[in-house]
Amino acid sequence: METSRTIGDISIELGDDHVAVVEIHRPPSNFFDADLICAISDAYEQLDEDPACRAIVLCSEGKHFCAGANFGAPAEPPAQTGVSAPRDLYAEAARIIEAKTPVVAAVHGAAIGGGLGLACSADFRVGCSETRMAANFAHLGFHHGFGLTITLPPIVGQQRALELLLTGKRIDGETASRIGLLDRFVAVGEVRAEARRLAAEIASAAPLAIASIRATMRAGIGERYRQATAHEGREQARLRATEDFREGIRASAERRPPVFQGK
Repeated sequence: METSRTIGDISIELGDDHVAVVEIHRPPSNFFDADLICAISDAYEQLDEDPACRAIVLCSEGKHFCAGANFGAPAEPPAQTGVSAPRDLYAEAARIIEAKTPVVAAVHGAAIGGGLGLACSADFRVGCSETRMAANFAHLGFHHGFGLTITLPPIVGQQRALELLLTGKRIDGETASRIGLLDRFVAVGEVRAEARRLAAEIASAAPLAIASIRATMRAGIGERYRQATAHEGREQARLRATEDFREGIRASAERRPPVFQGK
């Protein structure tokens, strides 16, 4: 018998197969802020305490998995974007990293900036030809965040991670699959179902063994994540005071290439 509940803009459905579906409800783009990350963290912590839950699928309603922070809403104050106070947001994100239950992210549409960071917080990522992923921070004129310093290199390798961060380029699902950023590549419309299948496969294994193996493989990740995001937050704060950052945000809102001056 399935059980369901909500936390803010997050819904949680736990099925008989021991898989919980944690879904973001901010369609179509599912922009994130500290409130959303806190809700996901709360959901994970609740599921960690539920012996009926052995794996989680993280997914989103609407067109995109998570298109990052909402820079295109001029009426919204910066504090609502999750960019003006990154340390508070990153403290919540560290709770996601420290959660105990394996997570499979169903990445349909865009996973951009912090949205990519959210996808990389999961143990596995499933996508399709319509998946788009980018660490676009350099295109906005500031430092990457959301702990990508430590989560991205183990997934794609140091050189691939450096290329993605320095170029800020957007890659499609085929490329993401080829470089290992997607673990499973499926047909359009099958992303969530495949994520559920992978989560169910994990959930069918011995739960004590799964918990032990995952804890071993992720040993120390919480502390490393907190150290990384503390540095990322300081660099973001420094670069947000630059003209390049202001130009990057203007260019993004106006949908044009930025013209950076190194100031």
